[in-house]
Amino acid sequence: MRLLSVSDEVIGHLQTAQVHHRVGAIDAIVGCGDLPFSYLEHLVSVLNVPCFYVNGNHDAPEECADGSIRDTPQGCESLDLRVTSFAGMLIAGVSGVLRYREGDYQYSEKQWRRRLLALSLRTMLAQQRHRRPLDVLICHSPPAGLHDGPRAHRGPQALRRFVDRFGPRYVLHGHVHINYGYGDQRPLQHGRSTIINTCGYRLLEIETAVAMHQASVS
Repeated sequence: MRLLSVSDEVIGHLQTAQVHHRVGAIDAIVGCGDLPFSYLEHLVSVLNVPCFYVNGNHDAPEECADGSIRDTPQGCESLDLRVTSFAGMLIAGVSGVLRYREGDYQYSEKQWRRRLLALSLRTMLAQQRHRRPLDVLICHSPPAGLHDGPRAHRGPQALRRFVDRFGPRYVLHGHVHINYGYGDQRPLQHGRSTIINTCGYRLLEIETAVAMHQASVS
């Protein structure tokens, strides 16, 4: 399965009607936060695939042309503190960052623990129901010590513990821009998990559960 993961930066050549020529065949879009609703909506409209997203610390409700306010991108599915099954894979999500000032989608370490307790319970139930481990975790912040940075870009300890506990095959995040000087887009292997910084965009080839099963019995 091919995923287009986007976060933090609007990429000009992905805003055109010819985006499919740039990215090829895509099965799903993953939004890791800090992007305009219109950007995600454009990608969904042109590529005609599902979009799963979480919010970043710079996301906020947007005003429409008619003066109304909306807080979700149309045609996209929020995975904040949720787990879903897609193409034989389990995908979970968590929005936000470790609080460094007042603002939306910023949480203290205590709040992170509470939020991830809720996600942990839902993950365990989903794993039991679908009889498979967690495949993908999408988040805006990286976990503590894994691709994170100083001050406003520290990762939550609670998120690190969640990753250590459930070992998702892929952890997709944003928040730490490459031009900050300490960002890193090289995949980082941590136990069972591959940690990937998707600032801008990344094209990812992910082996589905069906393909993995076929390979194991061949």
